[in-house]
Order: sequence, then C-alpha cells, then structure tokens
Amino acid sequence: MADQYDLIVIGAGPGGYIAAIRGAQLGMKVAIVEREHMAGICSNWGCIPTKALLRSAEIFGHLEHAANYGLKASSFSFDIDAIVKRSRQIAGQMNNGVQFLMKKNKIDIIWGEAQLTAPGEIKVGKPTKKPVEPQHPAPRNTLGEGTYKAKNIIIATGARPRVLPGIEPDGDRIWTYFEAMKPAGFPKSLVVMGSGAIGIEFASFYRSLGAEVTVIELLPRILPVEDAEIAAHVKKRMEKRGIKFLTDAKVTKVDKAKDGVTAHVELKSGESRQISGERLISAVGVQCNTENLGLEKLGVKLDRGAIAIDNYGRTNVAGIWAIGDVAGPPMLAHKAEHEAVITVETIAGLRVHGLDRLKVPGCTYCEPQIASVGLTEAEAKESGREIKVGRFPFVGNGKAIALGEPEGLVKTIFDAKTGELLGAHLVGAEVTELIQGFVIAMNIETTEEDLIHTIFPHPTLSETMKESVLAAYGRALNV
Repeated sequence: MADQYDLIVIGAGPGGYIAAIRGAQLGMKVAIVEREHMAGICSNWGCIPTKALLRSAEIFGHLEHAANYGLKASSFSFDIDAIVKRSRQIAGQMNNGVQFLMKKNKIDIIWGEAQLTAPGEIKVGKPTKKPVEPQHPAPRNTLGEGTYKAKNIIIATGARPRVLPGIEPDGDRIWTYFEAMKPAGFPKSLVVMGSGAIGIEFASFYRSLGAEVTVIELLPRILPVEDAEIAAHVKKRMEKRGIKFLTDAKVTKVDKAKDGVTAHVELKSGESRQISGERLISAVGVQCNTENLGLEKLGVKLDRGAIAIDNYGRTNVAGIWAIGDVAGPPMLAHKAEHEAVITVETIAGLRVHGLDRLKVPGCTYCEPQIASVGLTEAEAKESGREIKVGRFPFVGNGKAIALGEPEGLVKTIFDAKTGELLGAHLVGAEVTELIQGFVIAMNIETTEEDLIHTIFPHPTLSETMKESVLAAYGRALNV
C-alpha cells in the first residue's frame, strides 16, 4: 500500500525545502523527493558557491589596490584550485544544512526521480539524469523507489542551462555555469555568450583574476532586464576594467580547437567577426525542468515552457501546485522561497497575499553590484504615469568615499500624483544589501513623505537611498 502524506514536494531546492518545512510547521505529514542535490542548484551550483568565488575575486582586487588604503602587499597571487575548493566546501555545508532541517522538522526524504501517475499519486524510480559532479552523498535513512500518495503535490523541479543547437556545452571548451564554477585550470581568455546576471557575474569573476574577457549579447544592450541607465553605468565600469562587449551580436557558430574556441559573430550591421578565447561560457538563459514528470498525462498546462500557475501556485489540476523556476520568471531563489510559503499556506486554508512579481527584487553580484525592484524608468513612462525620478551618486556619500567606493548610483522612481514608489535601481558597493529597504517600502505602500521623514544612520551607504528620494522631489542635501 502506498504511503499517505498531506504534502509531497518534488525537488529539494530553495523553493522545495522551504515548502516542506512550512508544511511541517503547519502540522502536515510531509515528504520531499530529490534525485541529485539536497538544497538544489542554488546552494550547490548557483547562488551560494558563486558568491564564494566572487568573494575571493573581490579580496584579490582589494590586494591589487592595497596602496590606495595605505597598505603594502607587494607579493600575492591566487590559487584557482584552492578558490574552487573553498566554494565546493561551502556548497557542501549548505547541502548538509538542508539535510539537518529535514530531520529537525520530521520530513521524510525520498531519494529518486518522481513522476506523477494519477491525481495525488507519484511513482519514484531511479534517477534518469546523470548528476553534476562532484555529487554529495545521498542523505542517510531515506525512502526509496515506490508509489507514494498525498493530498497535495508541489512541483519544485527548477531549471537548467539553456542549450543552443550547434553550440552544445562539452564540458571542456564550451562551458555552462557548472563547468565555469570548477575549472580544471585558469583560462587566460574567455568568451561569454549572454549578458544576463549569470554571464555578467562570471565575466566579472574571471576578469578580476586576470583573464581577457569578451561578452557577446544578442540584444541592443547588456543586462536587458535592468534599467537602461544602470546597465550603461555597469558597462562603462566594466569596460574600464578591460572587459570587452559586443551588443546586437549573434553567435552563429563556434569552432573548437586544441588550444581554444572561436565564436563566429554576426553584428546587426551585417559585419562578421571572429572572437577567440581558451573557453566559452554559454549563459543564454535557463529552461524549466518539466520533462518526465507526467504532466501531459494529467493535463497540467504549460506556458512558454513553464508550468502555468496563478499567484498562489495553483495549476489547472486540483491538488497539483508548482513553485520556483519551473513555474516561470523571475527565476530567482528568493522568489521560489516566497512562493513556497504562499502556496503551502494557501493549501492550509490560511489568508494569504498572492505573489506580486513587481515586488521581487533582483541582484547581480558582479563588480560593481546591481540591485533593483519594481518598474524601470522606461516601464514607468510606458505605463502612462506622470513620474518623478531621483538620482544620487555615491560620490556624495561619506561612507562610500571612506570605503574607496565613490562610483555608484541610487535611482528612485515615484508616481508624481500619489507619491507611490514605483521602482528603485542601484549600482555600486554592497547595493545588494541595500535594496531590501526599498522592497519593504513598496510592500507597505510607503510614500515619498514616509521615506523623507525616516532617519537613516550616518555614516552608512544607506543614506544614498534617502538622498535619492529627496532628489526626486528637488530636495537633495548632499549633491
């Protein structure tokens, strides 16, 4: 007889394990199914280990400019194997942490690959996907292959790198982010295809350690989802660091040789170029893991490759829910975690606010950092609103100057009639730690007056946030 649960979650990434924990907190009998990595891509091959790599690169950059701080560091270098080892150790710590949380909350772990076989039923078999190596050992005392039943099933199977025909990653010369995180050696030159968050972060990491980097973007500008002014600021800063960019450029073919790769690029003007490097990183987006789940059999609808859901995680089939990357953009771990709580609390019959995608912040951890929430200036104008825009440069902030980080910008966008904060866009040192202030302001429907009458501590980078609000209303004090 199949085991009976209140909730089964398929996928133990950020969305999945949070959904399982919240379900257990609400008194549900919960199981979670995983076929490869506890804590998912984010903690094993994405958000966390990449930040470890970028931290190493950041410290290396500080050493290169030690004299600016009155320090002497005449002899230093990096060990790419040691950098990668630290990153993998941190990933292992995250993996073990999620295993502990499952045990603490009395959540059953089912090890294998799940397929929906009927409403409220899954069959778990051996994984058909080859795991990304190195793979952490499977947790102890897990359940295995078999049939399991649940009143509700949440699909949280995530996404994987998108592959372009003819430019398939081979793990050697052509990489995805998996290979870029654990290089066998350090490439002296690199071609990055795609200028979204993943491509830009790896371009920043490898350039910080000395690689020659060229980024190729199909669209007219880099960082297409960011505010155009912020993207232009980042491009200028990165070009100053030596990163080259080609925009409005399509990679039509990649030739592989013993000593590297050559990307054949067609520009919008009709001009053709060849860009060579020791390695090429394909960072052209991700695609949802919807295959082999049995969705077609049960009639679960898809929308542009993602499982179609409402703002509460419901699919069109009763009892089947979806969260995170598999349910579509924005494909961010914190969005998955928030969706997890919304969905489980909806299942439990609690009063819940549905997901508002405009209030999901986005962060890119390159040098310089980027953070944003809400509408860009162009989107706000397109909405037909009369707007007020405030800008405040880091050079007007004492803490930024003291840190040696005077380059940066905070940009805020308000509805001119109501004072509603429509969007905030930041670039500069530690802005990924600042953006949440604006996210909170948007969630509690703060107006410009509320922000203006809030005391920001001095000296902090956060003062740039208040000054940007003041600037939107012609009241900036330090510029």
